Amino acid sequence: MTATRVSNTEIDRQLPIGGEIFLDHVGHFVSDPAAASKALARAGFAPTPVSIQSNPDGTPTGTGNVTAMFSRGYVEVLFKTADTPLGREFEASLAGHAGVHLAAFSIADAEGQHKRLTGAGFAMRPLVQFQRPVETVTGPDVAAFTVVRLDRVAMAEGRIQMLAHRTENTVWQPRWLTHRNGALGLVDLVVVSADIGEAASRFVRFTGHAARPTQFGQAIVLDRGQVQLCTADAFAAMFPDLAIPGLPFMGAYAVRVRSLAAVEDLLRQERMASRRLGAALVAPFPEELGAGAWLFVEDAGDLPWRS
Repeated sequence: MTATRVSNTEIDRQLPIGGEIFLDHVGHFVSDPAAASKALARAGFAPTPVSIQSNPDGTPTGTGNVTAMFSRGYVEVLFKTADTPLGREFEASLAGHAGVHLAAFSIADAEGQHKRLTGAGFAMRPLVQFQRPVETVTGPDVAAFTVVRLDRVAMAEGRIQMLAHRTENTVWQPRWLTHRNGALGLVDLVVVSADIGEAASRFVRFTGHAARPTQFGQAIVLDRGQVQLCTADAFAAMFPDLAIPGLPFMGAYAVRVRSLAAVEDLLRQERMASRRLGAALVAPFPEELGAGAWLFVEDAGDLPWRS
């Protein structure tokens, strides 16, 4: 299989092959999915209908979601649906603050990665098969995943996991890939840390990819996407209008778009705040999506830590 490459030599393919690892999606934890979906729509995203997640035996996992699907990656909004262990974990995270509490990395070999992470010293949970019902243009179907889960205490940043997609066509349906804001792909995740060295060491072990210094901290450079680790001072310098609710904090993520000017116009029409940060456009999340911000760019190389 061949693949083109985008800015900074990243692979331009929806799913990884071999030993590749991609930043697949990030997840907002919210209390009101309807309000969060409307907030996504105001920002120019095309949210999918609500979906309730379940185990293969039909029992609820404890969460449901709404997504904004891109040509590369996606954004997820999660909410509690049942009093299960996963639902209670979700509730505990949400009690701290609403916002991004999940980062998921796509891989091709879930079993192999689970074994590698166990060998790397991570406290692991068993592999799990998750699925959720989806409507397609031809009728009801399912979206199915094999998820590699760490024990909750293994990564202080939140729910950090890997997954192997088993149903690419039902997850990335063409009808959900067109957005008013021209969103094309998830690029980078920004994590604020009290100890960048320690956090970088864990993410290197987790991803199997090296860290490299940036002017703001450390970057874990994946085959597609990056995890940017920065100090609270560095984050405040980039986002002086954002409060940090606590550390660690998944405080921002970048989305590649067709036209920055078009996004800026749309946000202005919707009376949503935005400002330029170099060649990027920063827009704080609406309150319904929690604490943090988007960075919109036309090219990943325009992000302040990549330039």
